[in-house]
Amino acid sequence: MSDEFDGSLTLKSPGLDLIRQFVIYAEHKVGWLNDLISMLKEVDIHILAISVLDTTDSAVIRLIPNYPKDLARLLKSQSIAFTERNVLAVEVSNEDSIQQVTQSLLGAEINIHYVYSFLHQPNGRPVLAIAMEDQDTAEEALRSHNINVLSHDDFLR
Repeated sequence: MSDEFDGSLTLKSPGLDLIRQFVIYAEHKVGWLNDLISMLKEVDIHILAISVLDTTDSAVIRLIPNYPKDLARLLKSQSIAFTERNVLAVEVSNEDSIQQVTQSLLGAEINIHYVYSFLHQPNGRPVLAIAMEDQDTAEEALRSHNINVLSHDDFLR
């Protein structure tokens, strides 16, 4: 038996955690967002990316934390309504490279649901959070165009 390993049976990203986004449904109340951020700070959960959308009935807060499992426990303990999903974190070098991202996804016939930026830039370059259909195909399309897709681990270094 040969000791050589060709890697053909390995996972795409062995041991790398996916980016977990929380969608928190907040009541319209002055100071609610500040209270949430204060609560996160008290338990040492850092915000890697955030987006807030005001709707008629409530605010929708999209948040990517450094410790997703801790945030899930905290929100449950406070009876705060939320959902979770995976998103891709894509590194861009400048404004023009955003079109390279969208063209790569268009070529793979991937529909983008929404995009927002990260506060933290692990390699000193802007990073976008992208929610889309068929994340595995999207990641493959982006990587085939030499676009750097980051894992959760990249933000914890």
